[in-house]
Amino acid sequence: MTPQEIETRIVRYGDLHPCKTAFIDAHTPGSDQKENFTIIGGGVSESSDQHVHISIPHGFNIGAAGQPPKCRNSLHDHHTAEAFFVLKGRWRFFWGRWGDAGEVVLEEGDIFNIPTGIFRGFENIGTDYGMIMAILGGDDAGGGVMWAPQVIEDAADHGLVLGEDGKLYDTKRQQKLPEGVAPMPLMSGEELAKRPEPTTADVLPNHVARYWDLMALSDKEPTTVIGEHGVLRDKPGFEVDFITRGSATEAKNAAKFPTVLMPMRGHWKVTWDGGAATLAPGDTMSVPENLAHSVVPSMTGEASLYRIVATGDPAGLTWQG
Repeated sequence: MTPQEIETRIVRYGDLHPCKTAFIDAHTPGSDQKENFTIIGGGVSESSDQHVHISIPHGFNIGAAGQPPKCRNSLHDHHTAEAFFVLKGRWRFFWGRWGDAGEVVLEEGDIFNIPTGIFRGFENIGTDYGMIMAILGGDDAGGGVMWAPQVIEDAADHGLVLGEDGKLYDTKRQQKLPEGVAPMPLMSGEELAKRPEPTTADVLPNHVARYWDLMALSDKEPTTVIGEHGVLRDKPGFEVDFITRGSATEAKNAAKFPTVLMPMRGHWKVTWDGGAATLAPGDTMSVPENLAHSVVPSMTGEASLYRIVATGDPAGLTWQG
């Protein structure tokens, strides 16, 4: 494969296309400054304005959220697993019916494999524009987003209505639900009562991995962060590995599914028979299936990288093993 062909599978941080109308809370005060990015896969955006960088199926989706300080992403859930790592800034994640069951603060490089079946939200509590990178299970991401009822009600007060077809309609722009399309129904009290409300103590040990702990663990060998035998034990349909300067190797390896490389710190050189490419923090590269390649730091200094590969397992709820 030529470098030109590979370049079509690299999304540079500086080339990311933001969407400010991706979700139902796009007009809600406190959430109306969000920028959403769909990097790999169709994602779960509710807006036709969302740009998809790489549409090739991988068995999971890669996206991102960029937010200025004090901007919040509203309480929601997905039908499949969702994991985030912080690329830039300081973020507070919170969860539960009203967002008060528990919370955790993540720093740059930390990763959170959020328990499924609970409403979750997040906000940038840093002092500058922040960015978090997201991994969502499944090629179709399970059919969209489930919003806490109050989010849908608040959005309607500010002109946005979500249809049962999963699309947004902006009444401020004189948009109406099409004939035969009803508004997205609110989740019933019975459905809400079935949702667990795990505390911070319940969630932290099995769902959060800290960057500097991963750096230490990956000093000699790559660390499986999310996986059946990972630091965070789960089978969400994908596996996440963490690689540092000490655990990178020139040996070329291939996977039967596409491999996604996402540098956290430092510049990384990806080499395959026929070419090479260099990645910087915030870049995302999709390596084709069965393409033998190596990835090593190309400069001195701190170097770390997340690698994501599908496992072929069903993209479903968090595994309870």
